[in-house]
Amino acid sequence: MKRIYILEGLDCANCAEEIRAEVEKDERVKSAEMNFMKQELTVEAENSCSPDELMTTVTEVVAKHEPDVTVRERQTFKEKKYIIDGLDCAQCAEEVREAVEKSDYANGAKMNFIKKELTVTPSKIISDKELLKQVTATVTAVEPDVTVSEKENHVEKKISYTKDIVKMISAGILFIVAFILEKTIGTQQLVPKIAILTMYLAAYVICGLEVAITSIKAIAKKNFFNENTLMLIASIGAIVLGEYEEAVAVMLFYTVGEFFQSIAVNKSRRSISSLIKTKPETADVLIDGEYITVDPENVETGSIIRVKPGEKIPLDGIIESGNTSIDTSALTGESLPRDITVGDEVPAGAINISGVITLKTTRRFTDSTVYKMLQMVESAVEKKTKTENFISVFAKYYTPIVVLAAVIISLIPPLFTGFDFVTWVQRGLIFLVISCPCALVISVPLGYFAGIGKASSKGILVKGSNYLEAISKAKVVLFDKTGTLTKGQFEVTRTEPAGMSKDELLRYAAYAESNSNHPIAVSVRKAYGADIDQSQITECSEIAGKGIKAVISGATVLCGNSRLMADYSINCPEANGTVLYVAVDNKYAGLIEIADMPKEHSAEAVKMLKNHGVKVVMLTGDNKSAAAAAAEKLGITDYYAELLPENKSEITLKMKSELPDNEKVMFVGDGINDAPVIASADIGVAMGGSGADSAIETADCVLMKDDPMQLADAFAISKKTNRIVLQNIIFALGVKMIIQVLGVLGLANMWAAVFADVGVSIIAIFNSLRLMRK
Repeated sequence: MKRIYILEGLDCANCAEEIRAEVEKDERVKSAEMNFMKQELTVEAENSCSPDELMTTVTEVVAKHEPDVTVRERQTFKEKKYIIDGLDCAQCAEEVREAVEKSDYANGAKMNFIKKELTVTPSKIISDKELLKQVTATVTAVEPDVTVSEKENHVEKKISYTKDIVKMISAGILFIVAFILEKTIGTQQLVPKIAILTMYLAAYVICGLEVAITSIKAIAKKNFFNENTLMLIASIGAIVLGEYEEAVAVMLFYTVGEFFQSIAVNKSRRSISSLIKTKPETADVLIDGEYITVDPENVETGSIIRVKPGEKIPLDGIIESGNTSIDTSALTGESLPRDITVGDEVPAGAINISGVITLKTTRRFTDSTVYKMLQMVESAVEKKTKTENFISVFAKYYTPIVVLAAVIISLIPPLFTGFDFVTWVQRGLIFLVISCPCALVISVPLGYFAGIGKASSKGILVKGSNYLEAISKAKVVLFDKTGTLTKGQFEVTRTEPAGMSKDELLRYAAYAESNSNHPIAVSVRKAYGADIDQSQITECSEIAGKGIKAVISGATVLCGNSRLMADYSINCPEANGTVLYVAVDNKYAGLIEIADMPKEHSAEAVKMLKNHGVKVVMLTGDNKSAAAAAAEKLGITDYYAELLPENKSEITLKMKSELPDNEKVMFVGDGINDAPVIASADIGVAMGGSGADSAIETADCVLMKDDPMQLADAFAISKKTNRIVLQNIIFALGVKMIIQVLGVLGLANMWAAVFADVGVSIIAIFNSLRLMRK
């Protein structure tokens, strides 16, 4: 929830900051920003905080610091969404958002680069037509080549590279022919000279005309410093100096770089947007005896819906009739179909493969896991890493500084070196081309997009690149045991009879536990496997915290823990884990060991995390012996047993306090009571399939397969992403700095400059795309 307040009469800057800081300290407030010039306080609070409560809090804080200031809430208007076609640069997208947000017609603006979607909150009453006109003017002032349309009226165009390929091939052929002729025939004779210059000019116009038009449009709208302008200045300068081949090379290879950038961005977009496309568009609902097609968001819980083969299951539900197989690959990354029948639960977003089914919906669409997943994916690009934020700020100031440096190189040294302006202008132009920040502003965001896309393809949903970056910095991973490392289902793992057969031991235990719904009792009855004749049980009473006493077929049976045996002076052997002791007629009859079985890949996941240098700790409410047994099976040496939910939060906070700032604590859980612990960790991870809604909503990362091995995959993807981003930064800056120095010293020509710009960009782009490999 976001609210903007007008503080009328606020004329003290120091007081304004004190008000902002105190409001932000409120535990329900996520952030507070003060615009002293506009006398505006913008507050973003938790949804649990009502508008009236927030207004009261702000009013009280303001009255405390500035009693004469009047507080009123600024009127807000309905958000409007726009699609920005042709936007392939993450840095440019951020510049567009900033420009719109600073305009007088907008209260705020959000940019979803993956969806090419700009969301604008108007600051005043304005018609849709006029708002579109003003937004278009602002956007095209930053990015002249893009088109802006209202989302509801937007028609998605199929991406085609044919025009770009034809343009590059045509210009490339002309350039190569002209270059060969120049080096073989030469330009001493008039006819060859005219032919060669004509081919160079044609190649330049083919690949450079669009760049020139974009640059001129940007300059006309007072956007003087952009990469198109840098390329235009450098290439025109080369033409003026008579270096035609270098001028064409600058434009041609810049166009090639833009082409590969577009391909890379669209590939990353597809990897993420393929998840967004899992949203079901319609649902066939049974109303008055016939099926009506409606929007899934309008379907109530408990409705009967029909799903045909090939259709997406629109809502979570339980199968009422029919058998089929479902494809959940878009949700979990699992490629194998899953067979389902009557009584099975099915998730929204899965694809029905073979048979017609009807199901009864168990929750509204907005409460479904797939909806929460879509919300996570759509907002993932909004949360940026410190590296991305630094690159954004860096690029904003870098280009003007580079232009100024190029001017200084061109004009100042000649004054002291015999007025050789031609040589130094040439070096200035080389410096200009080398210094274009494309490699950084493209490859850094692209690396994180590719990482998020790779994680999504494996069923790992990350809420933002900041969390993807942080995963590899986790040095301690705290696991909740039940439902996270284990299946959450008890099974009989060992029977040890004394004086009777295993079947007899299980029979006595199953009959004694026949009236209990406790998971241990259910597992014993399941292991027994036969029907229970209640007439054989004449007495049955529960002894709190110890077990059950029953009379079965005339025999007195005790079934419970060691304390129950001790109360009746029955000797029994010590055993680790969860053990059910059985005595018949005051004589020890044996024990049954029951365990919450580990998930198939839990032990392997723990081992792989340890290989990543991570300390793995298990947290559980089980008793110490059960916790020890589970930890041994999983290969975990550090564990805490007999914990209450609040104890888990305390341990998490304690672990955080013991680590330096650059090392993180991660908590992985699945239950409702895990949500506070997930929130208190540096990185909270939830199980997406079986996990509680509150845990999924609170988490920074969701594992859709409920498989701990996905966490090991997340670590690997995070480490690889951070490594590739760092490689791109070091490579781009390193090559550019070396060739900049060589260029200023006259040891690097325009060809080297083109490599330092376009070559480095292309290499960085392809390096980022390594993340997308299967």
